[in-house]
Amino acid sequence: MSANKLRIIFAGTPEFAALHLDALLDSAHNIVAVYTQPDRPAGRGKKLQASPVKQRAVARGIPVLQPPSLKDPEVQKVLSDFEADVMVVVAYGLILPQAVLDAPRLGCINVHASLLPRWRGAAPIQRAIEAGDAKTGTTIMQMEAGLDTGPMLAMAECPIESETTAAELHDTLASLGAPLLVSTLGSVEQHLRDAVTQDDSLACYAEKILKPEARIDWRESAEEIARKVAAFNPFPVCFTELGNDRLKLWRATAQPSANHEAPPGTLLASDNNGILIACGEGALLATELQLPGGRAMSSQDLLNARAQSFSPGQRLGNNAQQ
Repeated sequence: MSANKLRIIFAGTPEFAALHLDALLDSAHNIVAVYTQPDRPAGRGKKLQASPVKQRAVARGIPVLQPPSLKDPEVQKVLSDFEADVMVVVAYGLILPQAVLDAPRLGCINVHASLLPRWRGAAPIQRAIEAGDAKTGTTIMQMEAGLDTGPMLAMAECPIESETTAAELHDTLASLGAPLLVSTLGSVEQHLRDAVTQDDSLACYAEKILKPEARIDWRESAEEIARKVAAFNPFPVCFTELGNDRLKLWRATAQPSANHEAPPGTLLASDNNGILIACGEGALLATELQLPGGRAMSSQDLLNARAQSFSPGQRLGNNAQQ
């Protein structure tokens, strides 16, 4: 076996993982198998849909395995029989038992979308934005039984700008992580020897995003709400109530110095710059919104269509019923 050409099992499911698989497929390494989650119902017709990772692998003629769990000894034997040098895991979504972690010659390596040990867990991209972090990045780590606790092999960082959405940060981190993964694998044994142990005292957990979190509480500060709008774009998308309609906010900026005495959720102004809404502190300027049955559109287009719905003094959200 050449020192720079590895037998790799790749495990991943969403587009973020598929972008890393693309980079490996274009490298000198040999992808011997791809593991991804079972096909899921998707779309209005709820037809079974293959994951982005499966679609890439099928197109390249790579064996695809989709076990619902890796705990079955027979599943573990099949994985071991591939005699991989390393297993690369990117947003796979299944727990790897110790038998799987130990199966490849060099173990399992994970690409995680944060600067570990900050934001271990399921939603590191969204939680970093929501918390107001100034930067984040991608970490290549050796996997162990704990959740994102293994020693770190390589890291690349990037800033989080004030209006960066989770969708945009996802793409940035994929563009960082894919080449970082390939370069790390090029001298993986050296990286494993030089791996840095995480400082557990600095760790925090990025909990899974739940849809109810997306409801806007206008009593919060404008800066807090603006961060949530960015963090929850494209999922689950922040929302509030406009009368009997659910109004989604896709983009917004905080106006922390805006002085007003209006109750939170009050429409302060609406013009070509956006729709200005009173918050517990400051005001939020919403610039891209969506009404039920429609598409996301600029505030200017929305006002052209429904100006009467956004007259100053109107209340948004649950506060309207208080």
